Amino acid sequence: MTIPARNPRRARGALLACLLGTSALIGFGAAHGFAADAPQPAPIQPAAPAQMLPDFSSLVTRVKPAVVSITTTLTAQTAADEEGAPNPFGQMMPQGPQQPQQQQPQMIEARGSGFIIDPNGTVVTNNHVVKGAKTVSVTLDDGTQLPAHVVGTDPRTDLAVLHIDAGHKLPYIELGNSDDVKVGEWVIAMGNPFGLDGTVTAGIVSARGRDIGSGPYDNFLQIDAPINRGNSGGPLFTQDGRVVGVNTAILSPTGGSVGIGFAIPSNTVKTVVADIEKSGHVTRGYLGVEAQRVSPSMVAALRLPKPKLPDQAGALVANVEPDSPAAKAGLEPGDVIMAVDGKTVGNPRDLAVDVAAVQPGGQAKLDVIRNGEQKTITADVTTMPGDSATAQNGSAQEQKDNVGLALAPLSPDQRQELSVPDRVHGVVVTEVRPGSAAEMAGIQQGDVIVGVGTQSVTSPQQAVRAIHEAVHGNHAVALRIFRDGHDAFVAIDMSKSDNAAG
Repeated sequence: MTIPARNPRRARGALLACLLGTSALIGFGAAHGFAADAPQPAPIQPAAPAQMLPDFSSLVTRVKPAVVSITTTLTAQTAADEEGAPNPFGQMMPQGPQQPQQQQPQMIEARGSGFIIDPNGTVVTNNHVVKGAKTVSVTLDDGTQLPAHVVGTDPRTDLAVLHIDAGHKLPYIELGNSDDVKVGEWVIAMGNPFGLDGTVTAGIVSARGRDIGSGPYDNFLQIDAPINRGNSGGPLFTQDGRVVGVNTAILSPTGGSVGIGFAIPSNTVKTVVADIEKSGHVTRGYLGVEAQRVSPSMVAALRLPKPKLPDQAGALVANVEPDSPAAKAGLEPGDVIMAVDGKTVGNPRDLAVDVAAVQPGGQAKLDVIRNGEQKTITADVTTMPGDSATAQNGSAQEQKDNVGLALAPLSPDQRQELSVPDRVHGVVVTEVRPGSAAEMAGIQQGDVIVGVGTQSVTSPQQAVRAIHEAVHGNHAVALRIFRDGHDAFVAIDMSKSDNAAG
């Protein structure tokens, strides 16, 4: 039998295809680690970084025994009121189900933080942590829970001092010098955010001397170390282990940390704690003036020397309380206080802090500028009283002025409608022309003008005459007004209106 011969070209093609397939298979296996002699990957070796970040572990170990958790019991209504307050940092923890039908008010717990400042059990925390509390207890780092006695509180600085008796000496931490703190310096916050005991966060000092509008003595350290509800009253440390602040507030649209927190400086804490330990309350000096910032426009209107810094132009006296130390010393609205006992006053907060630091019964030497002239006034400082009200009487006709105002007498009906006390005399603003210098300065309908510069006014004609004289000589005028229960100066700059030439 004859077997036909194969096509040589086809045979060679089949052999080539077979060899190619084998090569592809070998290559695939090597590429995927199937080859026996392929090198095995080695573990990545750690290496020392070029620059080490701060390590706070040893610091935390040292100071943690002096940081405590504070638990208060209070009624549900008190807790709800505190939640609506500006700085409600206590973490509320309801105890058991709500029972509206109960006769007794429901009691709940609130958590905060604090720290021990002496071996005998003196604890510093925030006033709002213990405000309204029926009972207060302190839990130490080792878990020991002790009843606490509230020695005293100071709502104006949001500080409170407690005392606990452990039966033995306790670890404590020292208050440092907050004046030495630098912007950009590392700080560590400790406390119990959301009830999580012993939490540590770190960040830097973002700013000093922050005024957040919570009181006349605002002088906060701004920090970016995360603090949250329950951190209130906890200590703020520098890297050497000294306390330079007490965590007290955050600025947040969500209620949680967004990197803007505030701490009460330790130097303020020292003063307040010393007063509370001595007498159970804080004693502050009282002068009896209401002051405001001096704006650049006000500098021109009152013919004041130009300040070196924008926020260092002094404190402008807007009102002097009758029979107060300021009134007896001869201070007048329109005076600009530049220094107290030789210490420069840059703004009203400086004035409040400096006067409060004067021991009641002592004297304060005030450097004042009045009508462009420098003078020194000595005032006998007394103890700050509670809120008080004063009384008197007033009158006034209608006029228009090129500053853009319509003025009228302050009638008894207007006085009642605008809640103007009898002590206030002046003329009422019935109209503010749109686009006028008065509108741009912030004058509003219903404002009561009680003075032009340092001159008091009681009739529209008198006010118009005084305004014309001031504008003619200076192209700016300072009006002293009464609005919403407060006296204030407002500077009207004629160069900043659409009728400046009028």
